[in-house]
Amino acid sequence: MIYDSSPHHPLTPADLEVPLRMRRLRELGLGERPDPEFDDFARKLTEVTGAPYAMVNFISEDRQYFAGLHTVAKGDPSATPGREMDRDHGYCPHVVVRRKALVLDDVCDYPRFAGNPVVDEIGIRSYLGAPLIDRTGTTLGTICVVDVEPRPWGRPGLETIKSMAAELIERIHRREDSR
Repeated sequence: MIYDSSPHHPLTPADLEVPLRMRRLRELGLGERPDPEFDDFARKLTEVTGAPYAMVNFISEDRQYFAGLHTVAKGDPSATPGREMDRDHGYCPHVVVRRKALVLDDVCDYPRFAGNPVVDEIGIRSYLGAPLIDRTGTTLGTICVVDVEPRPWGRPGLETIKSMAAELIERIHRREDSR
């Protein structure tokens, strides 16, 4: 895996599929604005996993856009993620490049991930995410849930997030077919 040498976060993976992804997202009309269906899907993710934050995330060359976002977290509103985040923040760019789900029970257990800016800036301690790979083979983005506490996601969490990603891809395909 090739890693970006940008001064922001040297361990963010280089993403060679960006031009293809951006073309496909434009074709589908995704990734530029909030989507109520994706917000509902993110809400469902928080219910299914019990995590306080869930996102449907589309990734460009320099940013991540949460077209679906739901939080059940209480407390400091500044700790609630907005709709956009730099590409070198968080773990979804790794999922997109790897094209495989990622389970981090405690991000601090992994030196590559413990130094990510979301740990210090938002307090993220655990992550569970899966890629959204469409029928053309393009990785459009991810779905993910995060928590500010370590969580033992384990095999059940992995199977859940992969199943939920497959469900959302089917919805995206139905949308495309109905046009």
